[in-house]
Amino acid sequence: MFERSDETLIKQALQGKKNAWMNLVKRYEKGIYNYAYRMVNNPEDAKDLMQDIFIAVFNSLSSFRGDSPFKGWLFRIAHYRCIEFYRRKKPLQSIDDTPEQEDDVETACPEYSAQQSQSHNELHAAMQRLPFNQKLMVEMKFFQHFTFEEIAQQLGISTNTAKSRLYSALDKLKEFLEVEDVAA
Repeated sequence: MFERSDETLIKQALQGKKNAWMNLVKRYEKGIYNYAYRMVNNPEDAKDLMQDIFIAVFNSLSSFRGDSPFKGWLFRIAHYRCIEFYRRKKPLQSIDDTPEQEDDVETACPEYSAQQSQSHNELHAAMQRLPFNQKLMVEMKFFQHFTFEEIAQQLGISTNTAKSRLYSALDKLKEFLEVEDVAA
């Protein structure tokens, strides 16, 4: 069975085929939810934000020109919705109150699983301490796998600015994680 391209699904969705729109949502919902969750650090807010993003995408679907990949266009909308979220609701949650993320992968070794979970939680907590622009860079580069050129295009910045922000974020993450290792 072959998978239909985003462009084909978009054309069909614009013709009123609900199944095509649902296939697009299914294709990207996990990535959008994870992106929103890492940006807002609250599962309920991330679900609401994901819904808001897909509603905005659906309402703007006819304006998608296809100049760039659909995924980039989708995440650009997600980016702007996250900024709007931050403007409406400043994060007041303490780092100590950071919820643990559920891990879908089950491993046979409990020690390995516990170590992976602790490392994941430490990284997640450290990311929440980053300024929004730097957290966004880490998210787009390492979790969404965008190139520097794609990131620069989506954010309307130069490639060098994208690199600079990412490297600054990585330096801060390294510093945060080293402090946690010393404290432990």
